[in-house]
Amino acid sequence: MKPKLIVLFFLLSACSAAFGQEKQNMTVVEKGLIKVSIMYPYAEGKTFNMEYYETKHMPMVASFLGSNLVKYTIEKGLANGIPNQPLPFMAIGIFYVKSLSDYQAAIGPHISAIRADFANYTNISPVILVSEVVK
Repeated sequence: MKPKLIVLFFLLSACSAAFGQEKQNMTVVEKGLIKVSIMYPYAEGKTFNMEYYETKHMPMVASFLGSNLVKYTIEKGLANGIPNQPLPFMAIGIFYVKSLSDYQAAIGPHISAIRADFANYTNISPVILVSEVVK
């Protein structure tokens, strides 16, 4: 009986440590941050090179943002929330920044280079939403 209790104790300890570590690694997005969502709508005949976007375009834009950038994410569209309906977006890139004015000041001088790079990964005109994280 005693060896079973010891094994059970170690299993519970390991599980607790694993779940605790998982929680610590989750990035919390803070209230008040500015979220810039660049959404690429799905349409017949439109293309999107995710590898280029992930390895070249987003890191390039992120480099312009400097210390204002908190983090960025890249999402690949998989399905519509309604079965048998077209995919709403092929991809979404999101930047979380501390200040909208600093974001605009950093992007402004590079907007031509950013737009010129579109041709390297897509033929879609993105929809951009700037919002504030409220929770």
